[in-house]
Amino acid sequence: MTVQVRRDAEISDVDGGWFRARWHFSFDTYYDPEYVQFGTLRVFNDDRLVPGAVWPMHPHRDIEGLTYVVEGSFRHEDDAGGAPGPLPAGSVQRMTLGRGAFHSEQNASETEPMRFIQMWIIPAERGLEPGVEQKVFTAENRTDRLLRAISGDGGEAVLVHQDAHVFVARVNPGVEVAHELVAGRGLYLYVIEGGADVVGERMVTGDAARISVERVVTIRANEATELIAVDVALS
Repeated sequence: MTVQVRRDAEISDVDGGWFRARWHFSFDTYYDPEYVQFGTLRVFNDDRLVPGAVWPMHPHRDIEGLTYVVEGSFRHEDDAGGAPGPLPAGSVQRMTLGRGAFHSEQNASETEPMRFIQMWIIPAERGLEPGVEQKVFTAENRTDRLLRAISGDGGEAVLVHQDAHVFVARVNPGVEVAHELVAGRGLYLYVIEGGADVVGERMVTGDAARISVERVVTIRANEATELIAVDVALS
């Protein structure tokens, strides 16, 4: 069993004035040799934008940019066809940056803050055609279950071009949910808000864990808990 818990206070905290960011892996000016990536998960950022804030258009390539909207209204802009309408809390989006594209993350509200989790997954192949897919999920969709919101299998989930899966959950106190890990895979789990026992380890708001080897990952909420988990191949 390998469960490595990283406490909230240990995660990089960046205050840019109009944005606040928690960078879990080495990113931009932050570098930690112990936290460069986890399997095909290269970036995991918990970002907050003040009302009306716009992250300037910037380029990336050969990345699957994944977004989970935690609160507020998320708006996206790109030079590859765009995505209509702002996304409410609970929504997910994938932008394939493939052979190269510009994009921008924006707070669609002029009065309310916005918070989103941004993840980068290394795609299974390079040079993919840039494009966007997104879907709105409700709180009911993820209550007391691990909702597969983004998946390499597609289906009801938003498709990611890699053998990876993103789960989100809203777990009531006393309820236990579980995820089975296949050999050679790992789970990156983040407590967005609340508190839970994860394979016997007490985790609270802002804590993250890298989990591998453990066959069944059990999560028992001690209070109302919002969480996100990413299942990836480790080799």
